[in-house]
Order: sequence, then C-alpha cells, then structure tokens
Amino acid sequence: MTVLKRCAAGVLLLLLALPVPAQNILLIGDSISAAFGLEIEQGWVSLLQKRLEEQDYPHRVVNASVSGETTAGGLARLPVLLEQVQPELVIIELGGNDGLRGLPAANMQQNLSAMVEQSRASGADVILLGMRIPPNYGPRYNDAFEQVFVDLSQSLDVPLVPFLLEGVGTVPELMLDDGIHPGAAAQPLLLDNAWPVIRQWLDGIDSR
Repeated sequence: MTVLKRCAAGVLLLLLALPVPAQNILLIGDSISAAFGLEIEQGWVSLLQKRLEEQDYPHRVVNASVSGETTAGGLARLPVLLEQVQPELVIIELGGNDGLRGLPAANMQQNLSAMVEQSRASGADVILLGMRIPPNYGPRYNDAFEQVFVDLSQSLDVPLVPFLLEGVGTVPELMLDDGIHPGAAAQPLLLDNAWPVIRQWLDGIDSR
C-alpha cells in the first residue's frame, strides 16, 4: 500500500470513528413551549424529544423558548441561536405575547417573516405554530392577528399548524388557573396538534 493510500485509509477510519453530527431542531417560542408552571420534562417540547427517540429519529430538539417572549425578542435572539445550534429545522412558536400586549399585527408579521428568511438563509427549513388570543381584544384585531399566520404560510410557503392549542384552550380543566397556559394534561395534546406537520417534514427529509 502506498503512503498516499495508507493516509487515505487512515483518514477514512478517523472519520468513521467520529460521532455523527447532531441533526438539530431549534424550537424558539414563548411560555407555551417553555412549559410555564410545569416541570420542563412535562412540556410538549420534551415530549416531542421522547417521541422522536421512540420512533428512532436521530434528531435532537433544542428548546430556546422563553416565557414572555415576543416576535421582536425572538428575532433579536435568532442569529446567535442559528449560529450555535446549526439546525436543520426551526420551529417558531411566537406571537401570543404580541397579541396579549395589543402590539400591531403588521409588526408581528414583519418579525416572523424576517425569522423565516433568516432561518432559511442559514440552511434550515421552517415550521410555524399558530396562536389565537382571547376574544376580548375585538374581532378586528383578532382577525388581523390570526391572518398573520395564514398570510405568512401562503406567501412564504411555510408549513403551518393553525392553532397549537386546538382542543385545549377552551377546556378549563386542561388549563392552569391563569386560564392562559396549558397544564400537564394538555401537553400530550399540544404535541399531537403539532406532530402531523413535524412528521411530514421528517418523512420529507427521509425521502430526499
């Protein structure tokens, strides 16, 4: 064996011995995904990691959710997160705090759009998790708020879960006493709401 071939063989053995790089999923959200009021292991994001492991997906979920986060805050934090995590997929669960604070829907849309574009520029795919707000904000604002997610999904071709709290937010026994945050019993339901879109992405990755 020539020296060159021996060197090539040595490099190949070294590469085979190295650990496989993590296939990361970055989830950037607010208190809904930060398991507010619960143990972090009870939250739907932790349950997502368990489901991935149970179904033999090699992905690692990095939960960068912060209670109280707005779309502006998420946008500000995103560049560093993309650099550190280098995700294959970014799941964005933001907007609820913008709505609860009555912030302009147009600003929320601009922030989320920028997050999608930055994530894609880094090489990651994106999934949006939609949210709704209580009806006391009035039909005009509520409609504009919900339409942000629909418009972004259509204009940027982003997979969308229309309402992460579907079947949960209107059931008092599934919510904490504040009536805003889902309790422990609701967390598997949140995962079930998000899972079909996440699973579709996973299956698409496998078929590439």
